[in-house]
Amino acid sequence: MIIRKILLLGEMAVGKTSIAHRLRFDTFKESYKSTIGMDIHRYDVEPGPNGERFQFLICDTDGNFEDILFRDQHVRGAQAAIVVGDLTRRETLVAQARLAAKFSDAKPGRYLAGVLNKNDLKDEFPEDDDEYLPEGLRAPFFPLIRTSAKTGENVKRTFHDAAETIVRRRM
Repeated sequence: MIIRKILLLGEMAVGKTSIAHRLRFDTFKESYKSTIGMDIHRYDVEPGPNGERFQFLICDTDGNFEDILFRDQHVRGAQAAIVVGDLTRRETLVAQARLAAKFSDAKPGRYLAGVLNKNDLKDEFPEDDDEYLPEGLRAPFFPLIRTSAKTGENVKRTFHDAAETIVRRRM
């Protein structure tokens, strides 16, 4: 079995915990308790890439970490990161671009993708990504996937794509 550690990074209240719960339990809660520190979840990718058994250790971070996160012992062994932003709050997308750059600097060559969460609230943000997204999030910097933890849209796909890329690169 292939086991890889993946970080969920992003500002507070962008939906990191909701994404982890949607992925593991296929549920969504309207109310939740903020993550303090880091929660760790296991997720078996099924079917696994190339027929291999594959499991993620998902490190759901609290969003209140700044630069100290990349010095934490739990983060050192991370092979990948998914940086989450809230489409309804542009300032979280600016922070998302900053965190993606910091992860790339701290972990060069590791898998990195961006999630634009809360796509179910499409009426609250512009459709034109080129105008709305900060420059650090525009293509071709890294894969960007629109998700909704509430509806489940693209949540599993995000982690399946990550697993396939990791296996292909043998990270």
